[in-house]
Amino acid sequence: MKTKLMVCAVAAALGFSGMGYAALSKEERKSELQRIASAFKAAKQNCDGLKGNAKDICMAEAKGAQKVAKAELEARDKGTPKAQANVTVAKAEAEYAVAKEKCDDLKGNAKDVCKKDAKVALTRAKGNAKVSKAG
Repeated sequence: MKTKLMVCAVAAALGFSGMGYAALSKEERKSELQRIASAFKAAKQNCDGLKGNAKDICMAEAKGAQKVAKAELEARDKGTPKAQANVTVAKAEAEYAVAKEKCDDLKGNAKDVCKKDAKVALTRAKGNAKVSKAG
C-alpha cells in the first residue's frame, strides 16, 4: 500500500511540476532520470523483506512506478499529445502488471475472471489513449 501511495505521489509531482512548459535541459533530464532510478531502488529495497506473491506484487508496483515516471518525464519534456498518450498507456500497463500479480493469489475460475478483467481494463485504457492521441 505504501508503494502505491508513493507511485501516486511521484506521478502527481511529475504531472503538476511539468505543466506549462516543455523541453527540459540535459541537466534537468539527467537529474530526473537519476531521481527516478533512486526511487526505483528504494521501492525495490522495500520489497526485499517480502516473500512469495506479496514480493511479486511489490516488484510489479515498483517497476510500474518507474515506467510511469519515465513516461511522464518524456511527456513533460516533449509536451506532445502522443507523449501524454504514452503516459496513459504506461499507467495502464503498470496497473495491469499489478492486477495480474494480485490475481495469482486466487484459484480456479476466480483467478481466470480476475485476469480477464485486468486485460479488459488494459485494453480499454490503451484504446482511450489511442483516441486522445488522435484527437
